Amino acid sequence: MMDYFLNEDGLESVYAWAIPVHATVILAEMIYSHISEAKLYNGKDVATSVYLALMNFGLDLLMKVFAMGVMFFFYNHRVFSWDFTVWYWLICFIITDFAYYVLHYVDHHSRAFWAVHITHHNSEYFNLTTGFRSPVLQPLYRYLYFSPLAFLGFNPWHIMVVYAIGQVYGTWVHTQTVKSMGILEYILVTPSHHRVHHGCNIKYLDRNMGMCLIIWDKIFGTFEKEDPNVPVKYGIYPKMPDNKPDTVLLYEWRKIWKDIKQPNLKFSDRINYLFNSPGWRHDGNGKTVRQYQKEHLERQARRQKQKNSA
Repeated sequence: MMDYFLNEDGLESVYAWAIPVHATVILAEMIYSHISEAKLYNGKDVATSVYLALMNFGLDLLMKVFAMGVMFFFYNHRVFSWDFTVWYWLICFIITDFAYYVLHYVDHHSRAFWAVHITHHNSEYFNLTTGFRSPVLQPLYRYLYFSPLAFLGFNPWHIMVVYAIGQVYGTWVHTQTVKSMGILEYILVTPSHHRVHHGCNIKYLDRNMGMCLIIWDKIFGTFEKEDPNVPVKYGIYPKMPDNKPDTVLLYEWRKIWKDIKQPNLKFSDRINYLFNSPGWRHDGNGKTVRQYQKEHLERQARRQKQKNSA
């Protein structure tokens, strides 16, 4: 059974198994949404998610030979050799999940990569199909985050199969129908954690970056628990002007281009507009997420102080 997933055709095997499971679970959530009148789905929104997923999948196929070639280059120069024991697979899973956390963190904190990743966040709906709302251009660079794992001696096919299995789980946490997973909330990324991640509330921005394990967020200070007093508002702020395919795909890139072509900018400012945090501006008039959150915490502290002194 394990050989079915862990050979060169392992990725295709994972997806062949996952597609009918995804279809069944999504259909069940759609039926629940209709019966309960929860309005979790919108036809145009689902179509956009499918369009982005197909674009991402197509680029993944085009990049597969090159990406695996780069990873196998590092694997062929690996510094360790492993026996394929249970510990090998456990460590492979843990460090692959950590590599994704780093990738995801960069996607949120560097504007060019946010321009890629924003397609996953612009929907104002949050359902299982949101998990397919893929960052279309991510296959152009994702393998770079996994190459160090190959250099450490993990077979690139195994890395990508473990990553694909993580993606399957990561799709399932895009739901509002599961409120809590009990004790697993302390270990795994859960629907509650990921609802926070998709919120555009100031408190929730750039939080809960993990795919499978929530421990990375707790270690590196990016964890935020879902607050029943702060309902999650899904999407991005400001909203995109429309949900046309080209707008969704190119929205942030067009804004970046508008910024970097301003006259009389220093070269370093143009680079900062491309790679610094979203919200950075050369004239100091912009605000990054960290600045917004700092101001938010200061306002909360002032209100609490006034309440205590009243």
